[in-house]
Amino acid sequence: MSDTEEVEEVQEEEDGSKPKPKFVPNISAPKMPDGEKVDFDDIHRKRQEKDLSELQSLIESHFIQRKKEEEELISLVNRIEKRRAERAEQQRVRAEREKERQARVAEEKDRKEAEDQRRKQDDDAKKKKALTNMTHQYGGIQQKSENRKGAKKQTEREKKKKILADRRKPLSIDHLNEDKLKEKASEMWQRMMELEAEKFDLSEKLKKQKYDINQLLTRVQDHQSAKGRGKKMGRVR
Repeated sequence: MSDTEEVEEVQEEEDGSKPKPKFVPNISAPKMPDGEKVDFDDIHRKRQEKDLSELQSLIESHFIQRKKEEEELISLVNRIEKRRAERAEQQRVRAEREKERQARVAEEKDRKEAEDQRRKQDDDAKKKKALTNMTHQYGGIQQKSENRKGAKKQTEREKKKKILADRRKPLSIDHLNEDKLKEKASEMWQRMMELEAEKFDLSEKLKKQKYDINQLLTRVQDHQSAKGRGKKMGRVR
């Protein structure tokens, strides 16, 4: 139905809704001055045209508003669908990145485990080789060590004497006043503390070296004992 037909239908409904008078009294029209004539049909027609124009404006405004609301609804639906698609794409990208990250973590873990295993095998092989070489050389080393022990003691004693002689400088304090003497005493006290600290560090270092040597000798002796037992068992068989 067109806008004009809707307007006509609304007009017909308005005309039909008006009650028709059952009795029209016979009233004479008022007398008008001579020379003037009122056209009631024209007045009625203009009023109808005015009412029709206002009705058409209301109808057009209604359809314009309705069209605007429909466009806004369509725009809202499109924005919702677009946002939903963007969210789905973001979730897909996030899931893909997480999958790649987990794959990299697993790959890095496998690589480190393989590298640690290889390093451990290399270290074990080096230790076995070093232990074997030490076993072969232990006899000669022990003998040479005993032969050199006496000479070494003499050499170490001479080195100590030389170091002490270098450190023992003549103390010239006759020309110093009281303040200078106090300052010199403070310096000597500080130097004594430093020497005590060095002595302690050297003592701890010597203890650790002795411990390491004893541990190494124990391992060599255990290895030789195990090797000797293996040879004896071979002879029994």
